[in-house]
Amino acid sequence: MLISPIRAFDDNYIWAIQPAKGKPAVIVDPGDEKPVLAWLEKHNVQLASILITHHHWDHTDGLMPLLEHYQVPVYGPANPKIEGITHPVAEGNTFVPEGLQSRFEVIETPGHTLDHISFYTPGLLFCGDTLFSAGCGRMFEGTAPQFYTSLRKLAELPATTAVYCAHEYTAANLRFAAAAEPDNKAIEQAQRDVAAQREDDQPSLPSSIARELEINPFLHARDPDEFARLRQWKDKF
Repeated sequence: MLISPIRAFDDNYIWAIQPAKGKPAVIVDPGDEKPVLAWLEKHNVQLASILITHHHWDHTDGLMPLLEHYQVPVYGPANPKIEGITHPVAEGNTFVPEGLQSRFEVIETPGHTLDHISFYTPGLLFCGDTLFSAGCGRMFEGTAPQFYTSLRKLAELPATTAVYCAHEYTAANLRFAAAAEPDNKAIEQAQRDVAAQREDDQPSLPSSIARELEINPFLHARDPDEFARLRQWKDKF
């Protein structure tokens, strides 16, 4: 599959998934319809379907405007706050998004929000604001045990899984990771790599499960209490 980032707002990535170049695209978390419509027009591509990970506005505000242009299926949490979901999905559900041939599994990943889900197909993870490179989302609605369990689910995916999260937070997360784990050489190398990518205005994503197991302090937490302490420290960092 071909996966392209569509930049939105200050640091969001809306992901476009295609089975091949020129084919209709599946769009993940369209917080703003304008860059999506511009990308579709630029590449002369149709919209096939939409995936939604959670209800926050910067992941959903473009949904209804896109549906004014395209009558397509929308897969997302069974949350009445999200207008436009046509196919509510939950933990363990599998489905083939319209426009693709690969089957996706739904993983419930509460913590950032209670309705948060992630989408996994072998080799690819679309995890919204649950797992970031070298970090994780803020804990707005869930509890530390919930968030810790969600991260453990993702950490147990195959190491080669590419991680497509929704924000360009990597450089800032790595500064925290270096403070939390000052002797971690993998973090030092990641900082150099990401600095070079960002200097060239390139995304630092996707990451991978293998990389996150090396550099992400939240995946190194041994229990929910340690996760909670790290999350509180990061919030004040």
